Formats: sequence, structure tokens, C-alpha cells
Amino acid sequence: MSAQPFAIGLTGGIGSGKSTVADMFAARGATIIDTDLIAHSMTAPNGPAMPAIVAEFGPEFADASGAMDRARMRQLVFGDAGAKARLEAILHPRIRDAALAAGTAATGSYVIYAVPLLIESGTWRARVARLLAVDCPEEVQIARVMARNGLPEAQVRAIMAAQVSRAERLAAADDVIVNNAGIDALAAQVDRLHASYLQIRW
Repeated sequence: MSAQPFAIGLTGGIGSGKSTVADMFAARGATIIDTDLIAHSMTAPNGPAMPAIVAEFGPEFADASGAMDRARMRQLVFGDAGAKARLEAILHPRIRDAALAAGTAATGSYVIYAVPLLIESGTWRARVARLLAVDCPEEVQIARVMARNGLPEAQVRAIMAAQVSRAERLAAADDVIVNNAGIDALAAQVDRLHASYLQIRW
């Protein structure tokens, strides 16, 4: 197997702006590997994780197309920590293996693995050279997610409570991008870190 390229792990709480930051790094030549997209492909119709999910949870957790019934699964795992752990045991190793295979084949200046639960998953930190967290005040996160997804505040807070705390994320990060002052301020921070990553890589 080829050696893994210089890699950064990108994380942040829901509504922090991870996708915007990832797009900016991609525009500067980085290869972005989005584990959310990989997860969706794993649980799409006839996705590679679906036989294990149906075997573990039952056929009612697949919809008519053969994809995972996300609403049913979300309802289950939010109220049942054991079910959440069982689902993660199916998905996380498959997602990690697919992401690392894609990273090995990457041709960009360096690789950024966008992993929402990077810190929670426990194994990603050892696989990246730097951990980059996108940060903003929690009230900003809540407002963004309510506006973007149409969710009530209580549900957004429940999602945030299932993630590591802002303080834990910042403590774990090697680099932090603060996303609370508009796109120009964001771009300046991305430029600075992009230059730094290129320098470290070479």
C-alpha cells in the first residue's frame, strides 16, 4: 500500500462552517475527503453497509429503495446509546477504510479529511499530522442550523450535546479557524494555514 500523504483532519461542531472552509482549501489545491459523503454512500440503496445494518437492526431500517431509513435510525440512536454504538461499529471502520484509500490515491497538494466526529471517533487523531477545528460561538451555531435546516432550537441543542464540547474541540486542535466575521476574514485565515501546510509538507 502507498504511504499516506501529508494529511490534516478538519472538524467542527454542527453549523460551524466546516463545508465552507473545506471548499476554500479545495480551491487552493488541497484534496478534500468528506466522510459525511462516504457515510451517505455506505447507506445509499444497496450501499456496502446496508446488509450489516439490516442484519443488526432489522429490515424496517431500510426504506423501499434499499437505503437506510435515516429518520427511523435517527430516532432510535438519539434515544439509545447502545444502538448508536452498534451503528457506529458498522459504519466507522468502513468509512475510515474508504477515506484512507481515497487519501492514498489523492493528487492534491495535501489531503484534508473532513470528519465531523473526528475527536469522538478516537482513531483519526493518530492518522493526521494536524487537527484543524472550525470554531464559532455556540449561539451562532444554533442560529445557522435553525436557518439552514429548519430545526427547532431544542433539537439543534440536542445534536450539539451529542458532540464533544467546544472547549474539548479547541483543546484537541493544533490549528483553529474562527468563523464569525464573514467570508473575507475566513479567507485570510485559510490563506495563512494553507501556506503553513505547504511549508510543513515540504
